[in-house]
Amino acid sequence: MRIVSFNANGLRSAATKGFFDWFAEQDIDLLCVQETKAQTEQLQDQVFCPSGYHRHFHDARCRRGYSGVAVYSRQAPDEVCRELGWEEFDCEGRYLEARFGSLSVVSLYLPSGSSGDERQGYKFRVMEWFAPILEGWLRSGRDYVVCGDWNIVHTEKDIRNWKSNQKNSGCLPEERAWLGELLSGQGWVDAYRRLRPDGEDYTWWSQRGAARAKDVGWRIDYQLVSPGLAERLRDCAICPRELRFSDHAPFIVDYR
Repeated sequence: MRIVSFNANGLRSAATKGFFDWFAEQDIDLLCVQETKAQTEQLQDQVFCPSGYHRHFHDARCRRGYSGVAVYSRQAPDEVCRELGWEEFDCEGRYLEARFGSLSVVSLYLPSGSSGDERQGYKFRVMEWFAPILEGWLRSGRDYVVCGDWNIVHTEKDIRNWKSNQKNSGCLPEERAWLGELLSGQGWVDAYRRLRPDGEDYTWWSQRGAARAKDVGWRIDYQLVSPGLAERLRDCAICPRELRFSDHAPFIVDYR
């Protein structure tokens, strides 16, 4: 089973850059998209409807052309969930869960705090509220793959300029400690780090300067898996940064 997580930074924009041509060649079973930046009715052209895939979207209600997540799957889900019960979060279109038997695959887009103190405060509130939900998922007896842009690096290996970013959103000590608690405390498994213990690869690059060309990046896109799936991790890859579908690169994980 191959699962891909991809922050498109606008799915219509990614399509014009050849994303769906690449997608058609990758033998993907499930694709989790973040930042569709579109309403579902704007994604009805054939390019957004690859043959053989079921599509599900959760659009932002509070602001058009903002946020939004999607799941493309070869198999039709038994159930699709779009709401977690907090309107301030749900209205931004940041969560979509597709259920297949005892397996849940989630497309998740956690907020960024880089625009200022107000959004950073909101990000911290989301983190506090979301941690018990994640713990509940682990206790549910279901297998979970939580794909998405978490907007947080975890360790020094996950960012090129470690020291200079300590006071920047996404690399704040409180954020990294929160993510660390999910992994070492709750028991979630970072698929990339399990498969690449010493890896120093990135999934996002600033669009300023020549960050991408110089590989001055951050690894903020993850597939976190419940412990029962850890032994099924086979391989992973981050799409070469030369393929510029977005400011993020698709992250691919193969499961046995």
